[in-house]
Amino acid sequence: MCATCGCSDDAGIRIVEPCLDPGHTHDHGYAHEHPHGHEHPHDHQPGRTVALEVDLLAKNDDLAARNRRVLAERGIMALNLMSSPGSGKTTLLERTIRDLGADLPCAVLEGDQETQLDAARISAAGARVLQINTGAGCHLDADMVAAGLERLDPPRGTLLFVENVGNLVCPALFDLGESARVVIMSVTEGADKPLKYPHMFRTADLMLVNKVDLLPYVDFDVADCVASARRANPQVEVLEVSATRGDGLADWYTWLKHQA
Repeated sequence: MCATCGCSDDAGIRIVEPCLDPGHTHDHGYAHEHPHGHEHPHDHQPGRTVALEVDLLAKNDDLAARNRRVLAERGIMALNLMSSPGSGKTTLLERTIRDLGADLPCAVLEGDQETQLDAARISAAGARVLQINTGAGCHLDADMVAAGLERLDPPRGTLLFVENVGNLVCPALFDLGESARVVIMSVTEGADKPLKYPHMFRTADLMLVNKVDLLPYVDFDVADCVASARRANPQVEVLEVSATRGDGLADWYTWLKHQA
């Protein structure tokens, strides 16, 4: 929101189809209804700021409810994948698509501030994908997802992954219309992240502790991290995985199939 994270309608949002040629971009000229208004009041009146934030989130929630109805009518399950940068979201998606794609068709809405690098990786793994570049924006919102769904047009029965912008703060505030939320933690991060960013973990259905193959080489207490996450959200499920070595992926795939 403008009052809290600096995002704005002039952030430069673009929805593009991935292209392996970095010098060529398919820009669809997406004119969106981003719930961040153009007004940036300078009087900083507390009452006015609170009202503005409530209105913005309410508009986003209305759009998210519409997305949820559309997805349900089309038999599509959407998962919102959230994490800090470098947690391994894209690597996990590549492995998941290659392992499950034959039995469970997958599609991806790929969120990044710039570039089509991750979308190209997802496309090479064999999934239908659409890139959403947020420019200066630090998260996806329900309106961006609605526009992305219209372009992507996933078939009925698709498992849709929404890979959010790497950020443990703002993505937690915005409902996209997803069926479930997955937070990915890497053991290369501090185990105290759930204490520092509790709202992200409070809204999660599943926490994946990724890169467990690196545990012998880093100072990361898995039990402490899990305890911190469950302090924020006692109901959150937890799986330990390695997207590169394959640890725990069978349990991750079982969870996905159960959700689908």
